Amino acid sequence: MDDRIVDSDSLDWEAHDHGDRAFRGRRFTRASAASELGCSLYEIEPGKRGWPAHYHEGNEEAMFVLDGSATLWLGGDREERDLEAGDFAVFPRGEDGQHELEAGPDGLRYLAMSTMYDPDITVYPDNDAVGVFAGSPPGGDESERRLSKYLDADAEVPYWDGGDGGSQREE
Repeated sequence: MDDRIVDSDSLDWEAHDHGDRAFRGRRFTRASAASELGCSLYEIEPGKRGWPAHYHEGNEEAMFVLDGSATLWLGGDREERDLEAGDFAVFPRGEDGQHELEAGPDGLRYLAMSTMYDPDITVYPDNDAVGVFAGSPPGGDESERRLSKYLDADAEVPYWDGGDGGSQREE
């Protein structure tokens, strides 16, 4: 099999249904030879939302609208923008790249692209949470991941606590 070319019809849809968030996707990167480029096809049902509002500290994302329309909330100030077929939106690393989508009355079909740098931290401002990934970035091969945790953004332990009890030292 030549993993440089992927027939999208050969991939299973991954469905996500979490109340007002209902969508499905086909992840091309996992089936391909790509190592630093991610691409997935997503469909969001009319009036439903996709992934929760988030941004990445390690990876850029982008989307190209194939069909339908959406409302996009962009950046930390949640600037509202309308998207339609043919629009290309870029989400840089950091808070400026924060985004969330809600499909219009005919639904939304789009390609999502991203760099696939490892490690990555994903920030979810609405939930005061972070996702931490090492070994494989979000959207990458989960079997290669050494670390994958979603944590309360305020979770913290003192640097020198734990372990053998004798490792604490004054700086």
